[in-house]
Amino acid sequence: MFALITGCMKSILPYLFVITTIGFAAGQSGPDWHHKVATTLLEKTADGQSAPFIILLSQQADLSSARRINSKVEKGTYVFNMLREKSMETQGGLIEFLKEYNAPYQSLYIINAIRTEGTQALIQSLAERNDVSRILSNQIMRFAEPVEMPDQPNYNRENITWGINMINADDVWALGYEGQGVVVGGEDTGYEWTHPALKKQYRGYDTVRDSANHNYNWHDAIHFISPLSNDSLNGCGIDVREPCDDYGHGTHTMGTMIGLDTAEQIGVAPAAQWCGCRNMERGNGSPATYLECFQWFLAPTDLDDDNPDPSKAPHVINNSWGCSEAEGCDSSNLLVLEMAVNNLKLAGIVVVVSAGNSGSDCGTVSAPPAFYEGSFSVGATAENDTIAGFSSRGPVTVDGSNRLKPNVSAPGVRVRSARLNGNYGNSSGTSMAGPHVAGMVALIISANPDLAGKVDIIENIIEQTAVPKTTDQMCGDVPGSSIPNNTYGYGRIDALAAVNAALALIPSGNHQAEEIPGFKIYPNPVDNILIIDLSNNIGDAHIQIFDAQGRLVKTHDKNSDALSFVQVDLSQQPSGIYFYRISMEGKMEIGKVVKN
Repeated sequence: MFALITGCMKSILPYLFVITTIGFAAGQSGPDWHHKVATTLLEKTADGQSAPFIILLSQQADLSSARRINSKVEKGTYVFNMLREKSMETQGGLIEFLKEYNAPYQSLYIINAIRTEGTQALIQSLAERNDVSRILSNQIMRFAEPVEMPDQPNYNRENITWGINMINADDVWALGYEGQGVVVGGEDTGYEWTHPALKKQYRGYDTVRDSANHNYNWHDAIHFISPLSNDSLNGCGIDVREPCDDYGHGTHTMGTMIGLDTAEQIGVAPAAQWCGCRNMERGNGSPATYLECFQWFLAPTDLDDDNPDPSKAPHVINNSWGCSEAEGCDSSNLLVLEMAVNNLKLAGIVVVVSAGNSGSDCGTVSAPPAFYEGSFSVGATAENDTIAGFSSRGPVTVDGSNRLKPNVSAPGVRVRSARLNGNYGNSSGTSMAGPHVAGMVALIISANPDLAGKVDIIENIIEQTAVPKTTDQMCGDVPGSSIPNNTYGYGRIDALAAVNAALALIPSGNHQAEEIPGFKIYPNPVDNILIIDLSNNIGDAHIQIFDAQGRLVKTHDKNSDALSFVQVDLSQQPSGIYFYRISMEGKMEIGKVVKN
C-alpha cells in the first residue's frame, strides 16, 4: 500500500521511456496489445475478472513554457489551462468508447489519463487504440505505518517541541516571520480541522463568525471503502464535505506544519494557513486517489468538485506517504505519479515527500514518490542530531538512476504533535520529518514573498543552508564524509539560515518588482565568467551575487550607456550554488547559478 510518508506531460519525456519499458509485457510472447498493458493487470484479469486501471493517453500537454513565467499564480493558471485543454481535446473519443461498454470512468487532467475498470476484453480494446499510450494497474495499497518508539519521559508541555528548537524555527519567529500569507497543503488520511491546534489556521475557518466554508479548502478523494480495510464502517464516511481524519496520521503531520494552541507550540509555521485532501481510506490508497488529490491542489474546487481555481493552490504540499513493491506497488505504476509531481512543480508548488522508513540499509529510498528527481525528499533525524536508524537511505536503484536521496533531513523521532479528539502525542518516522520542511518553506516565503512559485530557488536555499552532516556509512559511490551524501542528503535543515538567505534576495526598498523582459544569463553552470544579457532593456542595472548563506560576494553596476552584455568574474569563488539579484528600472530578476 502507499505508505503514509509522501504522492503530468511532455515536459518529462525522459521518464516516459522508462514507463514504456518497465512493468509491461514488452519482453514476453503475446499479441502486440499486451505491450501496452501492465503485466500485473494482465495477470489479474486473465481469468475473466474485472480490475481497476488507469488509461494513460498518448498525447500529453507541453508545459515547457511554464519555466519562463515569473508569478506563482500565473504559472499555476498557465499549467492548469494547458493540462485541462489537452484533456478536453483528446479524451472525448475514449469516454464515448467507455460509455458504450457501460464502464465507469473518471477523467483526470493532472496527467492526461482516465480512471476506469473492466475485464481483459475491455483492456484489449483500449490497448489497440492509437490514442492510448499505456494501461496501468490501479491497485489498492496500504501505507507504511509510523515507527513505534517509546515516548520521551518528563516531557515539558510548556516548551516548544525539540524539532522546532533544533531547526531554529523559533529564532525565525523572533524576526517576525511565522508563515504569514502562505498556504500549506497536505494530502493524507484527512485532518481533524476542529482540533485546537489546527482550527484557527484552517483557511476555511472564519474566526470572527466562528464558522467554516470548506469550498476550495477541502477535498475527499475517497469514494468507496477500501477492500483492504477490516470492515465497511469508516469513522468519517466517504465523499465527506468537511475535513475529517479516519486514522490520525494526517492530523499529526499538519500539526507539525502549522499547529499552535497556547502552550502547545508544535508547528513550524503557526501563522500559515492550510488546506487538505484525503487520499487514503484508513491508510489504504491507490494511484488514482493520489492523482486526484494532486489534481485538486493544482486548482482547488468547490465541494461539488466544480469551478477549479488555480489562484487558490497552496505554496507547498506535504506528502507523508509512499509505497514499496512489498506493500503493493508494481513496476508499472512506480513512475506515473512522477508526471503529476513535475507538473505541480512547474505550477510553482513545492512538493515535499517523506523519504521512507526502510533504513538503515543503503538503497532503501525505493518507494514513489520519494525517489523521484522532482520530489523534495526528507530523511529523519533524532534528538541527538544524528540520522534515525529507520530513515531510508539512497542511492535510488529502483529506476536505475542511482540518484542521491534524500535531499535533506529533519527531526523525525518522538515528534510531539496533534492527535485525534483534540489530543497530543509523539510519533516517529520520516512522516514526521517532511512536515518540518513544508513548514520551513512557509517561513521562507513569508520572509520573502517574491520567492513564491520559484521552486528551484527555494529548494536550493534549503539544501545549501542545511547543517552539513556526515557519517561513516558509504551508500553507493558517495562517501558518507561527502556533502551531500545518501544518508543525510545536504544535511539537517536550518530554518534561520534559510530565511536569512531568502532575505538577502529582497531588493532594496522591499518592493515587488516586474521581471526584466528578455533577460538572459549564461553559461549556467559557469566556470569563470558569467554573462548577463540585458540587451532588450535600457537603463542602469545593479547586479548582486550571493552565496548559499545569503552573503554578498559580488556586485556590478551597469550604466545606461554601457554595453548591454555584462561580464561577472566568478573565477575566485569556490564551487557551489550562488544566487543572483538584478535590479533595473523598477524591474528585478532573481535566480540560481551553479559555479563549477
